[in-house]
Formats: sequence, C-alpha cells, structure tokens
Amino acid sequence: MPIMEKESSNVSRGEEIKIQANDAFKAHKYGQAIDLYTQAIELNSQNAVYWANRAFAHTKLEEYGSAIQDATKAIEVDPRYSKGYYRRGAAYLAMGKFKEALKDFQQVKKISPNDPDATKKLKECEKAVMKLKFEEAISVPESERHSVADSIDYHSIGTSPRSSSFMPTQVGIAAVAVAFVAALAMILGAAAATKVAAVVGVVLGTWWWGGSAGSGVFTEKVEPQYSGAKIEGDVVTLDFVKKMMDDFKNQKCLHKRYAYQIVLQMREMLQVQPSLVDINIPNGSHFTVCGDVHGQFYDLLNIFELNGLPSEENPYLFNGDFVDRGSFSVEVILTLFALKCMCPSAIYLARGNHESKSMNKIYGFEGEVKSKLSEAFVELFAEVFCYLPLAHVINQKVFVVHGGLFSVDGVKLSDIKAIDRFCEPPEEGLMCELLWSDPQPFPGRGPSKRGVGLCFGADVTKNFLQDNNLDLIVRSHEVKDEGYEIEHDGKLITVFSAPNYCDQMGNKGAYIRFEAPDLKPNIVTFAAVPHPDIKPMAYANNFLRMFQ
Repeated sequence: MPIMEKESSNVSRGEEIKIQANDAFKAHKYGQAIDLYTQAIELNSQNAVYWANRAFAHTKLEEYGSAIQDATKAIEVDPRYSKGYYRRGAAYLAMGKFKEALKDFQQVKKISPNDPDATKKLKECEKAVMKLKFEEAISVPESERHSVADSIDYHSIGTSPRSSSFMPTQVGIAAVAVAFVAALAMILGAAAATKVAAVVGVVLGTWWWGGSAGSGVFTEKVEPQYSGAKIEGDVVTLDFVKKMMDDFKNQKCLHKRYAYQIVLQMREMLQVQPSLVDINIPNGSHFTVCGDVHGQFYDLLNIFELNGLPSEENPYLFNGDFVDRGSFSVEVILTLFALKCMCPSAIYLARGNHESKSMNKIYGFEGEVKSKLSEAFVELFAEVFCYLPLAHVINQKVFVVHGGLFSVDGVKLSDIKAIDRFCEPPEEGLMCELLWSDPQPFPGRGPSKRGVGLCFGADVTKNFLQDNNLDLIVRSHEVKDEGYEIEHDGKLITVFSAPNYCDQMGNKGAYIRFEAPDLKPNIVTFAAVPHPDIKPMAYANNFLRMFQ
C-alpha cells in the first residue's frame, strides 16, 4: 500500500476508534476509553484531540499525572488547541496546584477570549490562588502553633471563656492581614482592595471569635430539646453508637459536644500508637479488612449489615480514605471514631492520602465539616488525621497499607515504624509512597499515573515480602470494577469498599475476611445501596465541582 494511502487509512481508522472511545467514556467505562484512545493515538499521534480526550479519561480515574502528560502532548501537537490547556489546568486543580492551573486557564482565555466557560473557570482559579496567598500571609510559624485540642474542654459546657494567652498571635495575624490588604490596594486599586478587605474582615472575625488552632473556643451547650444520641460520662457505649448511627441514617446531626468528645478521645488514643501497628488474631478467629469508604455512609452501614458490627470477636481494619468525595464523610468518620472509642481492639484505622488538609480542602470534607459542625473541627480533624498509623501487619504475615511500596529497595518494617508521621504528608519519601503508590503490571518501577508517589512491579512486591518475611500485601487506593483485584502473582490484593464510587463508576465494593491461622483471604463483594439525594462532592470547592 502506498505511504499516502496508508496514512489516510490510519487517519480514518483513528477516527472510528475515537468514536468508540467516546462512547465508552459516556458509559463511564474510563479504562476502556483510555485503551481505545491509545489505539487511536498509535494510528495518528498528531491528532491533539486524541491526547486531550485521553487526558480527560485519566482525570476521571484520578490519574492526574497521566492526564497532565497527555494534555501537555496535545499542546505540543497543537499549541492553539485550547482544550489541551483546559485539560491540563483541570488536572493541576485536582492536585491542588492552583498556580500552575492559573497559567493554563489564562492561556485558554487568551486563545478563546469570548468563551464564557473559559472566563468563568479563570475567575474561579484566580479566586483560589488569591485565597492561597491570603492563607500563606496569615499562616502562623510552626514554632508558634498550638493544638486546637488544648482550647477545648467538652466537660465544661458553656463555662469556658476565651483564653487571652494567644491574643498576641491573633493580633499579629490581624496585622499581617492589614498589611496584605494594603499591598492589594497598591496592586489592584482601592475599590478592589475594599472588597477584599470586607472578605478578610469576615474571615478574621469568624476565625477570631469562632476558634482557631491556638485560640480558645466556647464549648457547646446541649439544649434541652436535643433528642439525639448522648454520651453519659466519659464512656462511649454500644448503645450510644447504635443510636448515633440510626440518627445519621435519618439525616439527624450529632450534637457538637459529643462530636468533640469522640474526636478528642481518638486523638488521645492515636497519639501513643506506633506508625506501624501489629495486629494479632488468635487461631480460630477472623479479621476483616475494608478499603476506601470515601464518605459513602449508607454503604458503610451495609458493610456492617452484611458482616456485623465491629467488636472484639468481629474486628475490622479500615484502610484509609474514610472521607472526601462522598457527602456523608462527617457521618462516616464520627462512626468509625466512635467505634474505636467504644472498643479499641474492635477496629483499626489507617491513614489514606485523603486524610490530609490539601485533599480535604479540595474534595469536600473541609466544606462538609464547616457546614455540619464548625470551623474549629476542621483544624481538629486535620490534627487527628496526622496521628493515624500508616500501616498494619496481621500476624506477622499480611502487610496492610493504603497506597503501596517504595522507590528504593531494602525497606524494612522497622523503617516504617520509625517514620515520624505527625505531620501533613510530604511530597516524597517513605510516608508519601505508603499513602500514594500503585502497583503496575510490568516489573521494576515507573512514574506515578497520579503525579505523586510511584508505580511498582511484581518484583518489587516479591522483594519487599522476602525482606520482611511476609506473605501478602493488601492495599486500597484504587477503584476496581469488582471491588478488588489480585495482582503480582497473587501476592498483592487491592480492596476498595465504596461501590458505585461517586454515584457514577458502577463498580462493586469489597472487603476481605481472614481466618487465623492460615490467613487465607476470603473476598466478599457487594453492590451500592440507595442514599438520600445529596450528590457526591456537594461540599467540594466550587472550581472543582465545575469539572465534574
């Protein structure tokens, strides 16, 4: 076949495959869409649309690193193709990289100056960057920060006035805010600065009087008309937990006084735990491992309906990503925390990549906490999340972690135990990789499709297990069509417990039951159950909801 004729045939065939890929995308079959776009690209790599469309599919699977790579390639193929910048900007936004996103949306606006959608998204991105700069301006140095927990005494209902010991810090922050507004006046002009000053005043006023990390807060009175679940004294009981869960099921709120008590008791309990927790299951007993729940409270209730409530005889490990995306994250986290307070050996909790300030700010948990509880709880949850263990080992044989393995060989369990985890997740190193990494089907290591952490092959899994005398890795972090996937010659299982993730993926959920002493994994799958008509991401940042 002549070269010209072959090229024409490839172009035609590429368009046919693109149509099939678009259909798969519309059916929410994003993995299949990626495979089809890849085939189209192999036939015609100079079509920017194929690269941008594949970037969009990667974004739907939260593979933001791959999305950025594909969108960048679309821009290289056609620098005037606005969708390339648009897709890359959206991926940067999803990663919290607002400044990089702003540059791309500025380019979209430059290419398409009359596009109202481009204008809207540029404005939202500008707001996000402005907010980021403001937060940086008023941030308190690490050495001056105080735990928000120090300012809360749930025993003294309505009797604790604001402490004055932190007023100098508050005054200093207010001074920084004034200087910030003055700088805006010089940059933007007096009119714009006046508007910003009004917002700053509201934010500072709320922060000053509503409580912040390091400032005192007014405790909450339990009103006589409150008919919800109550904790009598200091002990969280099974009856309380059942009543609270039933209230949540009926969309009733827990009083903030009891929410404070649960979260503060969790803080005290987690502080003394190591970064790697050993779990011992007696012979003849069983143990259940669940993956991501992501704020899907009604599916969590279904797990307990199918497998029983956590107890000493029916213990669970929830493997991170309890919150974000789903719009019942407050109900999920308070339920899990209350169960842990009720019986510490009944339930174990591991940190996921979404138990972090940056993720919670973008994907809904922060907004939900402010709506259902208060601003002070945002800081309190952020602190307690830093105390969550990073990994667990069951009977010295099964290693359970949210994300995956490491960029270097030779990591021992003792190295994980030695991690200083009491911080926000870093962007590299062992802690980052435990929370973010993913398995890959080929040997060795590769770049992360998420843009954080890495991908690791079966040889990496095998070496880690051998080095630490382990038999199996269980991890979560990735949605799977069947709720689970067995990889790396049967030595690695991914388990994901949020069915029909975000109300659109159509996947099953799963959990794993281990029976001692052989610890053979028994995988149970389940479908999504109905929930009240509150959409996922209902509390997420405005700019992110625009891309859903």
